[in-house]
Amino acid sequence: MFRTIRTIIEKEFKQIFRNKTMVGLIFGMPVMQLFILSYAADYEVKNINIFIDDNDNSSTSIALIHKIEASKYFELIDVSTYSEGLNLLDYNKVDVILSIPQRFEKNLQTSITTTSIVLDAINGSKAGITQNYLQNIIVQFSKEQLSSRIKIETIPGIEIINRNWYNPTLDYKIFMVPGILVLLITMISLFLSSMNIVKEKEDGTIEQLNVTPIKKYEFVIGKLLPFVVLGIVEFTIGLIIAVFWFNTPIEGSLITLYIFTIAYLTLILGMGMFISTFTETQQQAMFIAWFFSVIFILMSGLFTPIESMPNWAQIISNFNPIKYYVDVIRLVMLKGSSFINVSKQFGIITTYSIILNALAVMNYRKTSG
Repeated sequence: MFRTIRTIIEKEFKQIFRNKTMVGLIFGMPVMQLFILSYAADYEVKNINIFIDDNDNSSTSIALIHKIEASKYFELIDVSTYSEGLNLLDYNKVDVILSIPQRFEKNLQTSITTTSIVLDAINGSKAGITQNYLQNIIVQFSKEQLSSRIKIETIPGIEIINRNWYNPTLDYKIFMVPGILVLLITMISLFLSSMNIVKEKEDGTIEQLNVTPIKKYEFVIGKLLPFVVLGIVEFTIGLIIAVFWFNTPIEGSLITLYIFTIAYLTLILGMGMFISTFTETQQQAMFIAWFFSVIFILMSGLFTPIESMPNWAQIISNFNPIKYYVDVIRLVMLKGSSFINVSKQFGIITTYSIILNALAVMNYRKTSG
């Protein structure tokens, strides 16, 4: 058995490295995507175009304008009238309009004053973040104005001390890079494995294998193991880039990471092999793999929290392997979780892996041998 599996593995490695396009696809593309996506998938909103309609023209309102302009988030748009600002809002050249009322300075000194914020809310997420940015600046400005006139000791209130655990600088890349690494390993492994047996069918070599005394499980294992090795190599390259380029910490055990990665790769490759056993062309396999990968990615919690999804979507996400791997790689790398802490996820991934690989073995049709 071991000699047969070893022969299939040697054949697979020779076949993979003989195809230069395949080698570039396996090693070059994930590295490029890791760099590009890690910089592009930014939760921060910057360069927000803001028009400020100052109806007070006092030293206080001008100071507020300067404070907003000094922020790294806003770009001040020079417009003369409010109606012109609304017109630019219609044409997507202004994202938010802040109206400062008359008697703003006097009311701020004696009573409560109001300001008006008009947002372009087509992109609800961007509008919400923009509103929070602007409100925080205004609230901070109001406190500074109040403290300049009253001794700070006489102002009652609660002092808040923030401590950002696991990501002290609030760098989004520290959160996103591990998740994107999961995404790339998943897509490459799923696509390549799903087209593996299909390629043998299209090339006509599957018939030669079918007439040999190779057992079905030996065939699937021999096909799967080379991609496990390549997946581990890709994962290692991704970790090196994450640590030395993006300064992503690894607080937990590398052994835990690699054990879970091997289990996860076995699951994804088994799923790809299963797809490959009932499709007849590489195009069919690619479309089916793409269908499942899109659903898995969108419901994995990588880009949007699973807790924000409807109840039915949260239930479906429990069958999503990417969800568990994203959780584990972030817990181990950023929080330093041990294997015991992620044993539940490991059990689920291992169970799914056994089921999918068993289905791939049973579904592989061998004409003889």
